[in-house]
Amino acid sequence: MWCRKLRQESKRANLNDVTVSTYLDHAATTPMSDIARIAMIDELGKIGNASSLHGSGRRARKVVEEAREAIARAIDATPGEIVLTGSGTEANNLAIKGLYWKRVQEDPANNRIISSSIEHHAVMDPIQWLVDHEGAQVTWVSVNERAQLNVDELVAEIERDPKVALVTVMFANNEVGTLQPITRIIEAAHKYGIPVHTDAVQAFGKVPLSFKDLDIDALTISGHKIGGPLGIGALIVKKNLDLTPVLHGGGQERDIRSGTLDTPAIRALGVAAQEAHDHLSERAVRMSALRADLTARVLAEVPDSRSNGDAETLPGISHFTFVGAEGDALLLLLDAQGIESSTGSACSAGVPRPSHVLVAMGMSETEARASLRFSLGFNSISADIDALVSVIGGVVERARRAGQVSKR
Repeated sequence: MWCRKLRQESKRANLNDVTVSTYLDHAATTPMSDIARIAMIDELGKIGNASSLHGSGRRARKVVEEAREAIARAIDATPGEIVLTGSGTEANNLAIKGLYWKRVQEDPANNRIISSSIEHHAVMDPIQWLVDHEGAQVTWVSVNERAQLNVDELVAEIERDPKVALVTVMFANNEVGTLQPITRIIEAAHKYGIPVHTDAVQAFGKVPLSFKDLDIDALTISGHKIGGPLGIGALIVKKNLDLTPVLHGGGQERDIRSGTLDTPAIRALGVAAQEAHDHLSERAVRMSALRADLTARVLAEVPDSRSNGDAETLPGISHFTFVGAEGDALLLLLDAQGIESSTGSACSAGVPRPSHVLVAMGMSETEARASLRFSLGFNSISADIDALVSVIGGVVERARRAGQVSKR
């Protein structure tokens, strides 16, 4: 009811009044949807701590629980399995550290973590922290040239020594979009009673995703990837799964994640999750068609270019290597033409090293540095593709010439 009312209000409001150039970086962040923004603004004008017992607190609690129910519907979980966090990064840290600490407490031999070599840094860095500070052992499982995890290698690692704290593998890669064989990974780990976590930040709201059907133990989502606000996420975790909290304080969220609940952001996340769920199929079909058009036209327009990734991929990500051109130069030249894209993860922007994802796929450092990601979102249109194609040939040619000059 409240979601329908917000849709009606959004039709009367002109909230997308900020002019942005052709935006092809939705994998980094999406714009807020109209109804999510209205929901957040409306809630910002109200008072109430959802942990308070008085009227304002009860009203805020009702808003939080309605949002929790919407998120649960969108991902086919129960409301009690939704643990609200301040970001996808926090949710990943909570899952990885919390599961590791609990499993090691139960049996010190359970000090191994198995993950993939192409994880987002929000997964890789917490694991490395546990290695450096807690003595954890980690196995990074390899991927093929399409960025798909080697399941046989993962199974062999589990069978070699089943004393594993957890397995954590992303649902879909954030740079090239490849979907991972999560079902097979879960089956292999659960055979030995090992919990499985997946970072589904890129996949949630883009492809069908059922927490119940997957029978996974923990799953991470984030608001700003689906038209919700920045600074809000959730860890979906089985109610019978025990993990050690990272934050301690007021005991909110089943005592798993303490901290005063951000009611405006939570309300907007609930609205965005419901909206993404309701329009998932139509958005996926439309984005897949746009991505196919983008890929075909860019490859036709630019000699010595190739598309990277797998046939089983997210509907909105196109990734290219433009041989002989530096990715950072391409990004800046495109930006000067009003085209916004990315060389990879926004969390790695400005880092003077090639993408670990592309290197893990078997690319040389030179090839990895010559690569660019274009990512579409729920409000992308064919004119965005036209704008890119109209300039991409000239931009790549200029970047290649600049690269040749710099080598002299």
